[in-house]
Amino acid sequence: MSSAARRKPAFIPSSSAEAVLAESAGDAAFATTLAKGLVVLEAFEAGAPMLGNMELAARTGIPRPTVARLTHTLAELGYLRYDEDLAKYRLAARVLRMAHPLLSGMQFRQVARPLMQELAASVRGTVSIGLLDGTATIYVETARSGDVGPHVPDIGMPIPVVSTAMGRAAAALLPAAESALLEQQIMADDAALWSAHRDKYQAGIRQCADRGFCTCFGEYMPSIHAVAAPLFCAQSLGQFFSINCGIPAFRLQSGQLEAEIGPRIRALAVSIRALANEAEPTIEPREPNKKKTAKSGRG
Repeated sequence: MSSAARRKPAFIPSSSAEAVLAESAGDAAFATTLAKGLVVLEAFEAGAPMLGNMELAARTGIPRPTVARLTHTLAELGYLRYDEDLAKYRLAARVLRMAHPLLSGMQFRQVARPLMQELAASVRGTVSIGLLDGTATIYVETARSGDVGPHVPDIGMPIPVVSTAMGRAAAALLPAAESALLEQQIMADDAALWSAHRDKYQAGIRQCADRGFCTCFGEYMPSIHAVAAPLFCAQSLGQFFSINCGIPAFRLQSGQLEAEIGPRIRALAVSIRALANEAEPTIEPREPNKKKTAKSGRG
C-alpha cells in the first residue's frame, strides 16, 4: 500500500507509537526498530516515571531482550537515564529538547499568558490552552492561582477529549466529517469510556456552536468543574487549540459556571485570537445523537 493511501488526517494521529507499530506490519518503508524505541519512550508517564526492562516489556508487548537493547541505546543517546541502585530507567533531559522547537512555534502562548493569569487569579482556578492530539488534548500553556486543589495542569500533560471541556471545545473546531472520524477513534480506543461520555461529549460540541463555550461538571475529576472555548486552528501549524478554566467545585455558586465563567472564557478566546492574528473559527452545527432502540415484538 502506498504512503499516500495510508495517510491519516493530520488532526487525528494514531493514539500512540504502539498503535502505529501494530498497524504497520508489512509496510516496507516503516522503520520498525525506530517505532519500538518510541514505544518504549511513550511507556513512561507521570504515574510511572521509573521503569525496568521487565516492566517496559510488560507495558509495550516488546520482548525483554529487545527492550534491553532499546533502553541501552536510548540511554547512550541521552534520552533515558539508568539508576543502578534501582535497576530502572527514567526519561532524561534530552527528551525536553525535542519539545522546544514545537513549543517555540506557538508564539501566541507568550502574549496569551498575562491574560490567562489575570483570569486564573480572579476566579482562583486554572486557565490553560490545549492542543488536539488524537483522542487527547495536551496542555501547551497554563496559568494558575495559588491554591487550585488536586488538579495542577502542566505543559505536556494529556487529558482525554471525550470527558473534558477542553477536549470537547477543541473537537468542536473540526469539520463534521473529521469529527466523525475522531469519534470512531475514541470508540475504538475505549468503547466503555465512549459509551459513558458520548452524550455529554456531543452536547458539549453543540454548546460550543450555540454559545461559544461548553461546560464539564466533574466528569474528568469530580472535585473540579470546568468551562472551555474553542480557540483557533493555527494558520501556520494546522493544529487545533482550545482554552479552558478549571475551578474547584466548592468555590462555585450554583449557575456561576454557565452565567459568568463561560462568557469570560469565551471573551478571553476572542482577545487571544486578536493578539495572535488568528481568525474566529467556524463551528459546524452538529445534530443531536439519536440512540437506536430495539423494536418490541408488541404492537
